[in-house]
Amino acid sequence: MRSNRLSSFLGFSTFGESHSPALGIVIEDIKPGIKFPYYELNRLLSFRKPQSTLYSTTRNETDEYQIVSGIFEGKTTGMPICILFWNKDAQSQDYEYLKDVFRPGHADYSWFQKFKIYDYRGGGRASGRETISRVAASVFVNELIQPIEIKFQTIQIGSLTCEPNQNFYSITQENPFCWADIDKISSLTEYLNVIKADNDTVGGIVRVLLANVPAGLGDPVYEKLNANLSKAIMSIGTVKGISFGDGFEVANLTGSLANDQMDKGGFLSNHAGGINAGISTGQPIIINIAVKPVSSHGKPQKTLNKKGEELEIQIVGRHDVSHIPRILPVIEAMIKLTLADTIAWQKQIAGEELTLDDYREAIDKIDEDILLLLYRRKKVVKEVKKLKQKNRLEFRDEARENAISDQWTVIAKELGLDKVKVLTILANALEICRLDNTDSSI
Repeated sequence: MRSNRLSSFLGFSTFGESHSPALGIVIEDIKPGIKFPYYELNRLLSFRKPQSTLYSTTRNETDEYQIVSGIFEGKTTGMPICILFWNKDAQSQDYEYLKDVFRPGHADYSWFQKFKIYDYRGGGRASGRETISRVAASVFVNELIQPIEIKFQTIQIGSLTCEPNQNFYSITQENPFCWADIDKISSLTEYLNVIKADNDTVGGIVRVLLANVPAGLGDPVYEKLNANLSKAIMSIGTVKGISFGDGFEVANLTGSLANDQMDKGGFLSNHAGGINAGISTGQPIIINIAVKPVSSHGKPQKTLNKKGEELEIQIVGRHDVSHIPRILPVIEAMIKLTLADTIAWQKQIAGEELTLDDYREAIDKIDEDILLLLYRRKKVVKEVKKLKQKNRLEFRDEARENAISDQWTVIAKELGLDKVKVLTILANALEICRLDNTDSSI
């Protein structure tokens, strides 16, 4: 599935499930001669792995990894890098009683509706365990995004809140929740102990600060920086909401108050959160993220099984009380990857001096986009064939093909492209889309 690939600055695919032998990542677009960042990878994995806090799952995964390819003598060779993260403490028997049951809040029901099959063992591919590969990918872009800093501030855990302030923190073992009111960590600990003893779980709200972001990052209209950051962060399973700057609070303001006015010294406020019209302003970027409670808890819940029968279940096993400490490095990873992609394209727009590798990398990504579009066209043609068969319509529509050819001719002329070669590409594309779809056409 193409949804398991992120076509970002690196271009990588991830694979594996919570209870499969291993999870992994294949990074294809990597320059040779880069020193493999062992220390940084191990550091970030230590925050994400199970048992990172008293309130995380007791699953005993060391997150040890094996580099299968692409690294020689500690450096990248330019060939695809494949890294495996072995699952050593997956206790699949804990889930046997749930194999025909849809757990509330999990991916079971929706995935079953889509695929007619799902991996009930810890959520399979939908498990938060898959995020280990995202963290691994992010360590390769640290140099590119310098001097940008990413820091966190958690202002709510369940019903426990504290006021936002100027204190943002790097991820550390001393303050794993990056709790905003660090002087009252004991209150947070007491609250989480009560939730844990009650066999329940909690979510929260995390604020992220991106400091030293240059102005001008992001593109109109569909490649806005806040849009791409939103997609990246919302792709994390436990994230349910996101906003920038004042977020939903701007609904309470008038335009005269919401606008970030300026004088010779710069901006007078930052209601927009450092992004305006999808492009960074040079101010700190503020992102607010809502994290849902962990879906697996020990309280009785009503649900259905595959037969549609009602029943009550009580989930047992090893689960987090809150995802927040382990999700912070994942949020950081997705932000890094998004920024790296944005900065890489901005270099080309700004006319900065690029190397041959930079140009080749850009060409490779464009070629990949062409192939993906061709693949998607082929899939659509397959559905068109089914529709025409159902309605007993002729498969081949030569009039439409001629219209497409005329359109391509006009566009080729406007772009200064060779008409004959462009129409040859079109003919080949039509033929590829007809393969396994005999005589179908759109």
